[in-house]
Amino acid sequence: MSASVAIRGLMAIADDAAEWKLDPVEQARAACEGGASLVQLRVKRAVDSTALAWAESIREITRAWRVAFFVNDRFDLALAVGADGVHLGQQDVPPSRLPASARAKLLVGRSTHTLAEARAACDDAPDYIAFGPIFETRTKQVGCAARGLEALSAVVRAVAPRPLVAIGGIDASNAASAIAAGA
Repeated sequence: MSASVAIRGLMAIADDAAEWKLDPVEQARAACEGGASLVQLRVKRAVDSTALAWAESIREITRAWRVAFFVNDRFDLALAVGADGVHLGQQDVPPSRLPASARAKLLVGRSTHTLAEARAACDDAPDYIAFGPIFETRTKQVGCAARGLEALSAVVRAVAPRPLVAIGGIDASNAASAIAAGA
């Protein structure tokens, strides 16, 4: 699916944080049923065997719904389950350092938190840039304040024509404003 995946629409995060009522597999299923275009598995607490089982189940669900599937941080796990892509943070392996065989099979996203990081990320040739947090968020500690819509617009312009995914604190009440800003 990777060659035909378009980075657009809603990217839902299926997360193993204890605060969620549903496990990542059920979160992914709900996201697909709700119209997500992409589902990203973010595992920060579970052991590898559990992460692998979740990823395999989510891959089956996303295939059935024809929804793209990305794994956060772990290109090895993404390759193991035939995911469409991997999403890499600032502390992860840079996209340019992934093995060529992985780059041939996976789309690659890169998280950024500043305009300078976004510009630098473009040098690593990711398939999309993520920027945020746009709004205050409780789900992930990133060590920086909400960036806001003006900063989002500036980063969209700086990384164009590469797609930009807005991250952080986005929900039904503010998603339209992030889209209007170019995400």
